[in-house]
Amino acid sequence: MPGRPEESDRQSSGAPPAPGLSASRKSGRKKKLRGSGNDLDARAAELVNQAAGLREELFKRAADSDRDRRLPDEVMARVTGAGLTRLLVPESNGGHETSIRTLLEVCTELGRGCVSAAWVTGVLNVGNFVVSLFPERTRAEVWDDDPDARTALILGAPVRTVEPVDGGVRVSGEWPYASGSLHAEWIGGLLLADTGTGLQPHFALMPAADITVRDTWHFVGMRGTGSNTVVAEKVFVPAHRLLPYKPLIDGESDGLVPADRRYRNSLTGVFMVGLIGSLLGGADTALSYALEHAGTRRVAGTTFASQAESPTARLALAAAATRLDTAHLHARRLADSVDEHALAGENPDLLTRARARMDATQVVQQCRQAVDDIVTLYGSSALDESNPLQRLWRDVHTGSRHAGFGMGVPEQVYGSALVGQDPRAISMLV
Repeated sequence: MPGRPEESDRQSSGAPPAPGLSASRKSGRKKKLRGSGNDLDARAAELVNQAAGLREELFKRAADSDRDRRLPDEVMARVTGAGLTRLLVPESNGGHETSIRTLLEVCTELGRGCVSAAWVTGVLNVGNFVVSLFPERTRAEVWDDDPDARTALILGAPVRTVEPVDGGVRVSGEWPYASGSLHAEWIGGLLLADTGTGLQPHFALMPAADITVRDTWHFVGMRGTGSNTVVAEKVFVPAHRLLPYKPLIDGESDGLVPADRRYRNSLTGVFMVGLIGSLLGGADTALSYALEHAGTRRVAGTTFASQAESPTARLALAAAATRLDTAHLHARRLADSVDEHALAGENPDLLTRARARMDATQVVQQCRQAVDDIVTLYGSSALDESNPLQRLWRDVHTGSRHAGFGMGVPEQVYGSALVGQDPRAISMLV
């Protein structure tokens, strides 16, 4: 009957294969992943394989996460137990200290199973990376007793209710959109403080036990991220858990953070990569799902035996696949650029950093358009609540509208840098 999901839609229980990846996984062969410049070494490839191994379970549990507006604890335990929240933790603190390309590939694999789980994993890895920039005393406090300790990081307007006290500050305020806060041992947010260089924004690191989570995340998509509001009421933050924000975001942290933190002056690039992998993975799965059913789905109101026989459907699938190819190319260029500068011991200039934000924005725009095209091609049954396409569509639409990608700001930032102007006059996130 037109407009109703096919029986095969309702009976499909496992995640569809990602394009180009299924053969190597079915054979059990470990594949060396290549990008626009960097190969993944054996350890990095193993982490990506660990993420791929969780994909089917994440896909099966994604509807639960969407319904409950949080990731199941056992799902987060599996991701953490596989070592996938320690990607950017220093080796000296029990982490993998791996490449940004690995972060991208891991989050993409997880996103092929559950966009929300991948988004939270990316955010927690970026949060842990910021912790790695703090002094050794702080890092030891976070990871000595628990190498798997996770940090939810929130960027936004810095809290201003900050009282200087002996040994640090006492802060009261709130930070909305705290992705991962339901599964974090530490919370990182911005506040205004004076640590000897005048009043300026600082990262403040606080135990999650000192913070209250207010249930405010009632959104149409990315529901499993549990991106609620975290609230501090007169929480004491010692001085060693405060770190100036502006030098980090300006790429001028030499002398402020440990010199062996390779990505210390590419903060925007790291932030962007931490978000885009989840959307890439979700869009990949949407395309795989459409391809899986193209041979059996009829084209309503036509004589075509299936979508696979329809020239219009084939054109739409080719366009969506090419959009995703473009998205992956931009994502890999971004990740590889961060890695290459770090390995060369060079700090990226403003133009490179502005392009990083533009690359990430291109990624999410291409993913969003591809998923739109896929849903339109598939037909109205794509929006049936039993069909995973509707969840992927909601997730990609919601995630792609993160403030880091939106309202034409990345285009303005990149355009300003291209003509030799300082893009930071438009946005600090460069």
